[in-house]
This record gives sequence, structure tokens and C-alpha cells, in this order.
Amino acid sequence: MANSLNTTTVNNTTYARGAISTSTNTSTSTSTTAGGALDKDAFLKLLCTQLEYQDPLDPQDNSEYVAQLAQFSSLEQMTNVAEGMSSLSTLVSNIDTSVLVGQLSGMIGKNIQWTTSTTTTDATTGKNSTTTTKHIGTVTGVSISDGSPSIIASDSSGNIYQVAISDITRVGTTDSTSTSTTD
Repeated sequence: MANSLNTTTVNNTTYARGAISTSTNTSTSTSTTAGGALDKDAFLKLLCTQLEYQDPLDPQDNSEYVAQLAQFSSLEQMTNVAEGMSSLSTLVSNIDTSVLVGQLSGMIGKNIQWTTSTTTTDATTGKNSTTTTKHIGTVTGVSISDGSPSIIASDSSGNIYQVAISDITRVGTTDSTSTSTTD
């Protein structure tokens, strides 16, 4: 353990001058964040306590305090930038989804064509076969599920489908046939 004059105890946590001890008591304070990381209030309390209890015959160099403050300030600014970027990313994603939903809403009442693929495995041979089916219907609405927009369409038989945007092959088609192919 370091010389008692070169250590500081705040909230049952012992800090050596220039370093932070990893041994802490189980009690927590409001100035620590999840995972035990120090926030700015705890840092300032620690800095004041270090200044208050430093050895008057061997004072700590001011440059050490300035370096600690600069490191903490830099880390806090990087954290703020990261949080800002995360917020910006969410905002851009929401705008993209809103624009896409607006464009898809303009398709309501129009005919579309889409395909679905079904893969089955033959029990005797173990070979996979894919059946692709072409559907034709009319857009009746737009849906957002788990943040992904899709189209609600009904075919001529009255069946309702939720169609992923990536499955749409044609907009405005009037061909009413449905085909299947096996690969």
C-alpha cells in the first residue's frame, strides 16, 4: 500500500496519488456511474480531497492535477460526441423511414407484382428445392414492423399479404397470372 500521506479516501474508496485503487467497498455513491466509473462530480470531489490532504512537506506537482483534469475533460467531450452521433444516427434513420413510408403511401390503390420463395428439402434425397411464386395484387396499406416498412396488398381472391419492399418486382402491372418455378 502507498504511504498514507499519498492516498485519499472518498466514499470508502482509497485512491493513491496519481492512480486509482481498484479495491472499493460495496457501498456506492450517487457520483459513480454503472460499472463503477467515476463521473465528473466524483472526479472534482477526488481532486478537492487530494488538494486538501496532500503532504505539505511534499506537495503534488500542479502539472499532475492539470494533466488529470485535461484527461478527464477530453474523455467527457468524447463521450458527449459519441452520444450526439448516436442521437444523430437515430434521427437520420427515422427520417429515412418516414420518407419511405410517405413514398409507399402514394402507392395505395396501385397494382404491384411480388415474388415469394419457399425452400423445401426432399426427405429421400436430401436435396433442396426452391419454389418461386409470382403474386399480383393491389396495395391497400403500408405497415411498419420492427422499424421496417412493408406494403399490405390483396390479390384478386381477397387474400391479404404483408409484402417486404425487397420482394416487389413491379409496380403498376396489370398482368393477373401467377406462376411457380422449381430450381
